[in-house]
Amino acid sequence: MFKSEFTIKATLRRVAACVALTFLSGTVLADEPRGLLETVHRHVTLTSSVTDNGDLNPYAIVVAPVTIGKIQKDDVLVDNFNNISNLQGTGTTIVRYRPSTRETVLFAKLPQNLAECPGGVGLTTAMTMLRSGWVIVGSAPSTDGTTATKGDGCLIVLSPEGKMVAAWSGPTINSPWGNMAVVDNGSKATLFVSMAGFDLPSPRVIDPATGFPVRLHKATVLRLEVDIPEGKPPVLISQTVVADGLAHRADLDNFLLGPTGLALGPDNTLYVTDGLDNVITAVSDATTRTASAGPGRVVTQGDLLSWPLAMTVTPAGHLLACNGKDGRVVEIDPIAGKQIYAQWIDSDQAQSPPGNGDLFGIAMTPDGKGFYYVQDDTNTLMQASK
Repeated sequence: MFKSEFTIKATLRRVAACVALTFLSGTVLADEPRGLLETVHRHVTLTSSVTDNGDLNPYAIVVAPVTIGKIQKDDVLVDNFNNISNLQGTGTTIVRYRPSTRETVLFAKLPQNLAECPGGVGLTTAMTMLRSGWVIVGSAPSTDGTTATKGDGCLIVLSPEGKMVAAWSGPTINSPWGNMAVVDNGSKATLFVSMAGFDLPSPRVIDPATGFPVRLHKATVLRLEVDIPEGKPPVLISQTVVADGLAHRADLDNFLLGPTGLALGPDNTLYVTDGLDNVITAVSDATTRTASAGPGRVVTQGDLLSWPLAMTVTPAGHLLACNGKDGRVVEIDPIAGKQIYAQWIDSDQAQSPPGNGDLFGIAMTPDGKGFYYVQDDTNTLMQASK
């Protein structure tokens, strides 16, 4: 009898200890950050994107994967969409910021009129640097700063010295717009870029039902397969539309509104921000599919999102998306389809809501513990870190 009572009491004590440990563990887990944003508290201005010719309005951010030519590994490239007159679709320059020395120099300056690029040059968020050193950047050009004079544009290939070596254009390429998602194997690469210019009228063509410029659903995401011969520029081999029916329209303040953020998950799913519909969608089998997935499967919509723009992937597989209508960046768990956190990274009170229209490009820092972003109101490259 005594032995049974002792056994029962010991068992009860063990159960109670396990319950307490479980409760304590739950408390610890609850206190742990749900993602990257909750660990980021420091925001530092690194440099201005404004060049000697007066170009401004920074859009794309690319972190260099290699040292070659004028570029060292981990340098940051930033391009400009506007010229000195602040006309959109007229920026022609890319600056290079070197974190190790805090040096900022001009990496590339393209001619405004480029015969190989329909409509000329207006550099967009569609920019990447390959492991072979070639830089590829999109152009959505205009002559008056609006889509009334918009050309179809192109994708421009630059050498590691910042010199143009090729331009890709054609019927599937029209205003390459969103930040690129890239699979780079050295001798071959797969690029994903959104095309937001198809059939866009002037921003003064108003839909009487809404009072805003006419909204279309003709934007696409194009997959480009590229061969990279040793010592020679990349060669465009094939093109496949992997998503279409995405929302876009002309806009006086923002040139155009269209799908901007592209990020490739580890499971071969491509995530796309469709800002006008305030949604992030998913395109499965992105690198292998042979037909379009339409606008894709909805991952998350509304709530903390407010016209999501450029997007990147954290080491944990979460998405960070910049809002266009306020100064927040939003973290999303794409597998769970949940928005888990938002942080104000631009609280400029001159806009309503604060930071409205100030954010655009975003890229992870090499250590994966923070991110770079641009503030269009101050024409600066910023760094967020712990």
